Amino acid sequence: MSDTFEHLSSAKDAQKMIRYAHEEHIETVWDRLAAQEPQCGYCALGLSCRNCAMGPCRVDPFGDGPQRGVCGADADVIVARNLARSIAAGASAHSDHGRDILETLYQTATGETSAYKITDVDKLKRLAAEFGVEAEGKEPAELAREVAWEMMEEFGMRKEELTFAARAPKPRRELWEKLGIMPRGIDRENVEVLHRTHMGVDNDYVNILLHAVRTSLSDGWGGSMVATEVSDVLFGTPAPINSKANLGVLKADHVNIALHGHNPMLSDVMVRAAQDPALQDLARSKGAAGINLVGLCCTGNELQMRIGLPMAGNHLIQELVIMTGALEAMLVDYQCIMPSVVDVAKCFHTEIISTFDKARFTGATHIPFDPKRGIEIGQQIVRRAIENFPNRGPRVVIPDEPVDMMAGFSVEAIVGALGGTPKPLVDAIAAGHIRGAVGVVGCNNPKIKHDYGHTTLTRRLIENDILVVVTGCAAVADGKAGLMTPAAAEMAGPGLKAVCQALGIPPVLHMGSCVDNTRILVLAAALADYLGVDISALPLAGAAPEWYSEKAVSIGTYVVASGIYTVLGVQPAIFGSPNVVNLLAGGLNDVVGAAFAVEPDPEKAAVLIRRHIEGKRKGLGLPFVEPDTIVMPE
Repeated sequence: MSDTFEHLSSAKDAQKMIRYAHEEHIETVWDRLAAQEPQCGYCALGLSCRNCAMGPCRVDPFGDGPQRGVCGADADVIVARNLARSIAAGASAHSDHGRDILETLYQTATGETSAYKITDVDKLKRLAAEFGVEAEGKEPAELAREVAWEMMEEFGMRKEELTFAARAPKPRRELWEKLGIMPRGIDRENVEVLHRTHMGVDNDYVNILLHAVRTSLSDGWGGSMVATEVSDVLFGTPAPINSKANLGVLKADHVNIALHGHNPMLSDVMVRAAQDPALQDLARSKGAAGINLVGLCCTGNELQMRIGLPMAGNHLIQELVIMTGALEAMLVDYQCIMPSVVDVAKCFHTEIISTFDKARFTGATHIPFDPKRGIEIGQQIVRRAIENFPNRGPRVVIPDEPVDMMAGFSVEAIVGALGGTPKPLVDAIAAGHIRGAVGVVGCNNPKIKHDYGHTTLTRRLIENDILVVVTGCAAVADGKAGLMTPAAAEMAGPGLKAVCQALGIPPVLHMGSCVDNTRILVLAAALADYLGVDISALPLAGAAPEWYSEKAVSIGTYVVASGIYTVLGVQPAIFGSPNVVNLLAGGLNDVVGAAFAVEPDPEKAAVLIRRHIEGKRKGLGLPFVEPDTIVMPE
């Protein structure tokens, strides 16, 4: 094994901590992946089925073994069922997150909790107009109560289509209606997937997958969009803000608390609790210089977008941050939290504190979160972390200096920077200063060199004058790599560089957490509406170079279903069915105007995306512009 561990991560801070774990014989996610090899080939191809007690079944992809499961399902049906269930699980995770935030808005509006307030009243009024709620003459609390009540109906079965679907361009909505995939209710579509994929129900693989697409749309234009919009109302709509990233954001002389997961409700009150003068005094009495909150994954991204919270890292950093010996507490809510953090913490003084009853961890301290007691619970957790400070071991290893980055690029912030209209961005694209835009999103996966897929793809795209927008783990990766400051425009092609310098923005824009991929949809819809075309006509693409989760399966599907070509860096479990592969990688072009591609090499993925964008530019009648002929804007 390499002494530098460069083959596992491209991030210097991660390499140092992986080496430390190896020296101290602390098991990490990379060790467990190696121990699992070879992984099940049937599962990797999507050809195993456990949907009923007649199984488990598997289908032989080479034709020498069973060609059907016990019930008679062939490879096409088994692969389609498995993919549909993955989409439903991912959509459910994001949509349940949205429900939690929505219920908190309602409780805030009715006075059941005083832990939160209506922060963005203007956005609340815009949402009221979308949901048919009269805003005139109403106080924010009354308006929020009525809007929240109407939004709760999005989860049920009383509507023919989700309200936010109206944000999509008219041609896209008409296409969804024609195909019968217009999302109706968030929970309804998820339940129907489980029904359809029960043995003996839907046995046509195309029909199964069409409904899976509909379910993903209930996430992108439903549950995730609810989560984003309501979070903005409660916590504020992000605006550009400076921040820092990597393990160097930990402070050796402070009480360090990592906020990990995806739901911003508790992390928001943790920020206020950490500022309590009495708790600050308590920290100093224990020998600490203060209290330092850092982010992990999307809970951290939520706070970074709004207050510039420094980010310790993304998904594959969560074990390594404990190994620094500088972390008093890791506060977790739900999603993307490895059960292994409890085992790693046993080697150190770090206390793992779980907070949601739907996400318990054996061996962790559980403090149930209740929005009605938000501040009280936040103070309780901060106090526990302070009391743990004297229990630190003799060795603290903080492996790097933090890197500057910029976050906070909501749709409102981007359009505001353009003068309140998409026209300057459209003009820049038409002139060839910006060839197109790509959303690089998704998780980390130990099968892909940590952060390498995200950062390499991003570098190649901006070098080719392609604007990159990022969310989730991809945002943290690019931030740590120094790609998300205005100075990073020097790494971009001449056209994109000039635009970024004129606006004072990075060539890579942080748009938020995983649920905030919906911001990308809203921006794409705004551009399409401005031009009077469908989203599928635009020079746009999506990419998930290091994805791992079922949420990413749902995200990728709703992005494609919205008309955006998407490249995956990790092979999905579909290759046991050539028919399913052909549908997703080609046939969907004729159905929804976009399709998937799989390319694990980010260098080659960049070429695929560049070709796609040039093809879309040609379709719009835009010229191909050589970089050395670009005329800089005044």
